[in-house]
Amino acid sequence: MSSIAADLGADTRWTDEAMRARLRQRYRSERIFKLLGFGAVALSLGFLAFLLVTMLWRGIGGLSLDFLTASDSTDPATAGVWGALKGSFLTIIVTMALAFPIGVLSAIYLEEFAPRNRWTDMIEVSINNLAAVPSIIFGLLGLAVFLNFMHLPRSAPLVGGLTLALMTMPVIVIAGRNAITSVPPSIREAALGVGASKMQVVFHHVLPLALPGILTGTIIGMARALGETAPLLMIGMRAFIAVPPGGITDPASVLPVQIFLWSDEVSREFVEKTSAAILVLLVFMLLMNGLAIYLRNRFERRW
Repeated sequence: MSSIAADLGADTRWTDEAMRARLRQRYRSERIFKLLGFGAVALSLGFLAFLLVTMLWRGIGGLSLDFLTASDSTDPATAGVWGALKGSFLTIIVTMALAFPIGVLSAIYLEEFAPRNRWTDMIEVSINNLAAVPSIIFGLLGLAVFLNFMHLPRSAPLVGGLTLALMTMPVIVIAGRNAITSVPPSIREAALGVGASKMQVVFHHVLPLALPGILTGTIIGMARALGETAPLLMIGMRAFIAVPPGGITDPASVLPVQIFLWSDEVSREFVEKTSAAILVLLVFMLLMNGLAIYLRNRFERRW
């Protein structure tokens, strides 16, 4: 026994050469991992900086008040993004009004009230699969249902919002369920212990605590919808629209589609307009992501 203890003691001594070699190898692996991580971050930031510098160099000359207040035109000297910007805003409003309440209520039901059986398991798998479906498939669905079957107005923010809501809703459901799951069970147990009903527990205690995560996931989903082009092209939002839309049923374009149309123009003068429109879209998306961070910090509660 004493010899075994002596051998174990010899193996665990910090002065042992084998132990020092293992420590050197561990520190070397940590340094390599840190360098790889730093290299990945630096590469991503490098691509982002290259994109921003290129767009600024090409498009900064096209940014002006006239560019921001004018609509599309065949003359590059008078073309602007106001019509597309307003169309994007109306489309996102329709998307938010439909996707947010339905997605949040679906997440609450699946996480708090739905029984655990094969049907709910199938619904969960379907939602996860829908979140990974290419966006053009939702464009084909919008073309078949909203235009060919329901005969809604073509190239309208209403149809674009409905199509993008179908695409965004699975993302909101998944983000909502993750946020609800992150609420500690002790919150539910304490509320039930003082006599609260199941509905009161969910809407008075669980939902307010999960709201930061839900809002963050929702706005990130909205930012993704804002940058989509393929589903909107499928429902006819690539038409030339020279007049800003007055409502959600008027013909309109959106910023990503406007950028796509200008990039396909033969005239070289539209290159500056395309880069300037990309800058406007990037600023719009950065503002939405900043809003997501603000809402997360504003409504976050610590326990």
